[in-house]
Amino acid sequence: MTEPPESRLILFAALAANLGIAVAKFVAAAITGSSAMLTEGFHSVVDSLNQLLLLYGQKRSVRPPDERHPLGYGRELYFWSFVVAILIFSTGAGLSIYEGVLHVLDPEPIRTPWVNYVVLALSLLLEGASWGIAVREFGAAKGEHGWWEAVRQSKDPPSFIVLFEDSAAMFGLFVAGAGITLSLLTGDARWDGVASIVIGLALAGVALALAREAKDLLIGEPADPALEAAVRAAIDRRPEVTGVNEITTVHIGPQAIFLGLAVDFEDEVPVGRVEAMIAEAEAELRARWPALRAIYIKPQAKPPPEQP
Repeated sequence: MTEPPESRLILFAALAANLGIAVAKFVAAAITGSSAMLTEGFHSVVDSLNQLLLLYGQKRSVRPPDERHPLGYGRELYFWSFVVAILIFSTGAGLSIYEGVLHVLDPEPIRTPWVNYVVLALSLLLEGASWGIAVREFGAAKGEHGWWEAVRQSKDPPSFIVLFEDSAAMFGLFVAGAGITLSLLTGDARWDGVASIVIGLALAGVALALAREAKDLLIGEPADPALEAAVRAAIDRRPEVTGVNEITTVHIGPQAIFLGLAVDFEDEVPVGRVEAMIAEAEAELRARWPALRAIYIKPQAKPPPEQP
């Protein structure tokens, strides 16, 4: 099992951008006393940690099956994706809202405001580059699906997690800039704290959406219906088969699918031929769809029609 190269590119681009941005934001917060800039620094640190966790999850998820995990380790990526969502909610959103509330209750005037604007401009440049890569790669992968539908259908969390993170980061930069500007124009430093709270609420919304998607993948999502239909057709056309009674697919990783089939065979087909046909069908399915990592085909008589 190999991780999609596009998701690794997205993660490395986001990690490089966030590490540089975090340092710049913390320096700016120390110089100017801006709550929004400090919040943005926390945001970038959390994002950097998230990218490291997702890279770790990718590395762990490609390990081959063993006796302890006969279906492989693909779902470990889903676990770390869920952890990332929790970190965004608890650390990113929590610290942002906490810092914003403190600044509203005890406002601190912004010093040397031009430093904030320089850092915001630099951050927009770096974050925009990372966001552009994420949009380009996910846009190429989503095919004909709409953006939100593609997120719901995707089985590769890093691709859409970074897209969500970078989008939230771009939004946060504009909000931070607005908060700083309002503080300067009105002479009321509480606007800086309000900006931190808005950023925190945005992060909380992103975290909840990501947690939901990661949870669904952990529980087990089926493969694309088009793949299920193609598999059913491939089995149905065999002369020994009268029909496929049941088909079950579950993603056990971004590029790994469990497939279970209950197949009704012609009564005249000898047992030896049934066994040979199952072996042939498994070989054909794996050759046509390499993502089918675990295939189980069992003979099953067609159930009688339900009585009215």
